[in-house]
Amino acid sequence: MHHGPLIAIIVAGLGLAFIFGAIAQKLRISPLVGYLLAGVAAGPFTPGFVGDQNLANELAEIGVILLMFGVGLHFSLKELLSVKAIAVPGAIVQIAVATGLGLGLALLLGWSWIAGIVFGLALSVASTVVLLRALQERRLVQTDKGKIAVGWLIVEDLAMVLALVAIPAVASAISGGQPGAASPLAAQFDLGLWGVLGITVAKVAAFIAFMLIVGRRIIPWALHWVAHTGSRELFRLAVLAVALGVAFLSAALFGVSFALGAFFAGMILSESPLSQRAAEETLPLRDAFAVLFFVSVGMLFDPGILVRAPGALIGTLAIILIGKSVAAWLIVRAFGRSNTVALTISASLAQIGEFSFILAGLGVSLGILPAQGRDLILAGAILSILFNPVMFALAERLKPADAAATRSKPERAATVEAPAAAPVATEAAAPPHGEPERDIQATTLSNHIVVVGYGRVGSLLGAGLLAQGAKLLVIEDNPEAVETAKRDGAELLIGNAADPEVLAAAAVGRATRLFVAIPGSFEAGQVCEQARAENPALPIVARAHSDAEVEHLSRCGATLTIMGEAEIARAMLSLCGGLGARPQPEAGGEPAKAPEPQSGPGPSTQTADETQPRTQPPPAADTPTAA
Repeated sequence: MHHGPLIAIIVAGLGLAFIFGAIAQKLRISPLVGYLLAGVAAGPFTPGFVGDQNLANELAEIGVILLMFGVGLHFSLKELLSVKAIAVPGAIVQIAVATGLGLGLALLLGWSWIAGIVFGLALSVASTVVLLRALQERRLVQTDKGKIAVGWLIVEDLAMVLALVAIPAVASAISGGQPGAASPLAAQFDLGLWGVLGITVAKVAAFIAFMLIVGRRIIPWALHWVAHTGSRELFRLAVLAVALGVAFLSAALFGVSFALGAFFAGMILSESPLSQRAAEETLPLRDAFAVLFFVSVGMLFDPGILVRAPGALIGTLAIILIGKSVAAWLIVRAFGRSNTVALTISASLAQIGEFSFILAGLGVSLGILPAQGRDLILAGAILSILFNPVMFALAERLKPADAAATRSKPERAATVEAPAAAPVATEAAAPPHGEPERDIQATTLSNHIVVVGYGRVGSLLGAGLLAQGAKLLVIEDNPEAVETAKRDGAELLIGNAADPEVLAAAAVGRATRLFVAIPGSFEAGQVCEQARAENPALPIVARAHSDAEVEHLSRCGATLTIMGEAEIARAMLSLCGGLGARPQPEAGGEPAKAPEPQSGPGPSTQTADETQPRTQPPPAADTPTAA
């Protein structure tokens, strides 16, 4: 049996990524480091297996497309426009600063000014995959600072699209050719360099207009039609076809990047009720191909650059990690945003990625960037991605001063009520108060109940507890869930419960019970471990979706885990137990929700049953030993 290079790179890439990622996880460092090292092991600069670099890059591009599509699903056009006041000028100024610093370093190395500009541009644009992965791990994508970072990234992508068209035209002019040779249309009408730029801007504008006018009607309609067929396989295929098809056509017809096309496709679909389901269907492929992206980056890394040009490499890293970060921090602060927001934005952008590789390859192929420049860009990308978790950790270290300023506010409600979705039309005039989407002021409650997560499960649970007069504290960072908790009248702590600072502010040491209602078992396990360490006697109730999750949460300290499927089956059996009689609620303070037998077990009944706390433990299959 024979295998081709495609199968070889997929198997080797995913296999090595798993091995090195597991080792990195065991050493308590970011799995991204393991994925990059897997790429180095599969690259041409190390002995052993050498993967096909071109195939790896194409597979990685699929990951970028699916990732940007997923971000677009959670990022509406309204939200994108809401951050334009800071994202557009911020990105432009930061690109200018980074390009200037790169040009200065290039001139010191004896390169030409055009090589310096290409080098600086490559250092100015952040990696889509790295930034989004970092924001998703910290549950920051839908927060105010997450929206600013994503909007900033979109502006950078648009600028790089213009650069990719302008650079060949400039290179042609420098070499004595026709400036418009890079664009057939511009060459035909002898439009010159400015004509090339004008045509590019027109293409991007045409693409955006097409998506907003035509795509807004066709894409949701097509997916709604597929959803009504009742075929999950067909729906999953339709979602992938939309994401990949729009990305490809946007690049082929309008000359914009795959990532930008996929982002707009997802953003258009986000207005549809099917957006959540579409996100779930693309998640497995998105994660797999995102891993292949990091492997492909690692394959480009030549460790020899560390010895050949250490000074130039240090200068390159300084521009990426320090120059860009300081510029972003100053820009965000200049717009009146809090120190916490500025630190998060600067840490998010302190790396480079896929667009940098494209620019480096283009510069070398046109003969305007020396090969050393490409090696420095690749090495800088690898090392900046490796150091990116360190930058976030450093940003977290610098946040307490800002948090102290937040605590000094006379009224806690002023901080809590500052919504993440506040009108950003007045961003520039906003006072530099504490971070609007996160309140880490310690609660004064005692003998209270803490609920982590206020989604479908947590909101039903919280509403029932509040109806019983319980003192309730909710930890949540999703803007929609935050608004729901505010309407219900719960006290709010806005942030990620897996953050020790946030969980400590919830005063779990004085709490009577903790409900972990978030669906992610790994994050829920972190919450359980930290809460158990702070209060060994605290009853902790968590939700699970499988026996493996039950076992995991039990090891992490959960007193009781409730598996939703088992509770739904229990409710269905109770409907049949009395020959059609109405089931009685169990002891334990269940919110009144027993359904009428004739109405059938609707979705709300199922979800409510999934969330209800019980004094009687579930069957042995669902109940771990109390911690």
